[in-house]
Amino acid sequence: MMLQIYLFLIVVVLVLLASMIKILREYERGVVFLLGRFWKVKGPGLIIIVPIIQQMVRVDLRTIVLDVPTQDVISRDNVSVKVNAVVYFRVVDPEKAIIQVEAFMTATSQLAQTTLRSVLGQHELDEMLAERDRLNNDVRSILDQQTDAWGIKVSNVEIKHVDLDESMIRAIARQAEAERSRRAKIIHAEGEQQAAEKLVQAAARLSTEPQAIQLRYLQTLTEVVSEKSHTLVFPLPIDLLGPLMEKAQEKE
Repeated sequence: MMLQIYLFLIVVVLVLLASMIKILREYERGVVFLLGRFWKVKGPGLIIIVPIIQQMVRVDLRTIVLDVPTQDVISRDNVSVKVNAVVYFRVVDPEKAIIQVEAFMTATSQLAQTTLRSVLGQHELDEMLAERDRLNNDVRSILDQQTDAWGIKVSNVEIKHVDLDESMIRAIARQAEAERSRRAKIIHAEGEQQAAEKLVQAAARLSTEPQAIQLRYLQTLTEVVSEKSHTLVFPLPIDLLGPLMEKAQEKE
């Protein structure tokens, strides 16, 4: 009988010791309550907790990756899109994370969803597609301010996908094609304008240099003769004959 009592006491002592001794890893902290009131934050390492009188809640200080579910967003230009994102945050104040909010993971997830819809709804579709970095910073800044009271630091927000329906994808493709066509026409028109300006400059220069006109004419004849042609007919400018006729009159 005594042996059984001793065994029972040994078991009770071992159970009490197991419940008293807590080991916290380097990235963990323990929020300790004494008779229901906050006492202190302990850890890492070996922690002694008095059973019944004290209770401890573990808090992970590592960066948490939170996947925000897909949200239906209506942009400022009345385009319906589906957007999902990922939020990176960590607990910087374990006391606030346990005391100020019931479940900081759930609270942060719900806040991220509402903030994502609110921020993106203030922008047009083109901004969602082309200015993601700025939108990421806007969402992160709002989340960080609102979660500061919970002892949470939001380090980054990344919008992963902006999904459109098929009709909107086709409309964007037509818009892009029209934009490329417009740019091509502008470039062609600018090229024609530059060519016309160069021709005007060349004509003005040639009009002041008759010899240049003659050289240009002879060069053109050389290029034409080099082509494979049996019959060659070309006009002979009177300006080229002027100097020859003057020399012939002088000899007479």
